[in-house]
Amino acid sequence: MDATFFELAVLAVCLLITGGIAGVMAGLLGVGGGIVIVPVLFYVFSVMGHPVETLMHVCVATSLATIIPTSVRSVLAHHKRGAVDWALLRSWAIWIVMGAVIGVLVADKLRAGALMAVFGLCAFVVALYMAFGRPHWRVSETPPAGASRAGYGSGLGFLSVLMGVGGGTFGVPLLTLYSVPVHRAVATAAGFGLIIAIPSTIGFILSGIGEPMRPAFTLGYVHLPAFAFIVPMTVLCAPIGVRLAHSMNPKPLKLLFAFFLAVTALNMLRKAFYG
Repeated sequence: MDATFFELAVLAVCLLITGGIAGVMAGLLGVGGGIVIVPVLFYVFSVMGHPVETLMHVCVATSLATIIPTSVRSVLAHHKRGAVDWALLRSWAIWIVMGAVIGVLVADKLRAGALMAVFGLCAFVVALYMAFGRPHWRVSETPPAGASRAGYGSGLGFLSVLMGVGGGTFGVPLLTLYSVPVHRAVATAAGFGLIIAIPSTIGFILSGIGEPMRPAFTLGYVHLPAFAFIVPMTVLCAPIGVRLAHSMNPKPLKLLFAFFLAVTALNMLRKAFYG
């Protein structure tokens, strides 16, 4: 068997599995599939020998591109159950978009090591919250409004773009801390992901055009074969996660995922600082 064909077959299988896991996690835990997709893409592209200089940019951009169809599927599935808070989503949208656009502009200027450090640090914090956070923790009895909403929304969009994740990674913990019920927080944060992913994907496509160090088969920084392998599985599996979220206690899986995320984050930080 031709070695190149074998490598592509292995790549396809890895990304199909990744897409399935990311879709289920996005629907079940609301963490955003990107937090699974980015480290897997980083590992796969590293093994394939893609240029280090643009490696994280391609991982982040491709992950954000896959979030668009996944979020649409997830939002529609949650909407059928009446779980999406559309008023809250509309009131946050402009601030999230602003943060996402700024995130793309900043990411385009950062080196790969800096993006790795951002992902590793933020992912480790998320893992700690997932493992040790308590459902009864509250900051306020009502969601942020005014300047607080603007700050939170912009920050959420900004950090999500630098990490290549959907709105659930930061949105679900934030909304639950402000007394939004967890199922409604997961459903609404899926909408955050769509608001983040559309402008940031367009931005990464435009900023990557003409970049000489990007891998083959990319549109800007978006890796088209990886997108094509991952998206069908995330779209198919996101509703499975939604059904599980409404029918089971996700705590045991949440703890296991927190452990996986912490290990992944620490490994990313090691690569960022020590190569």
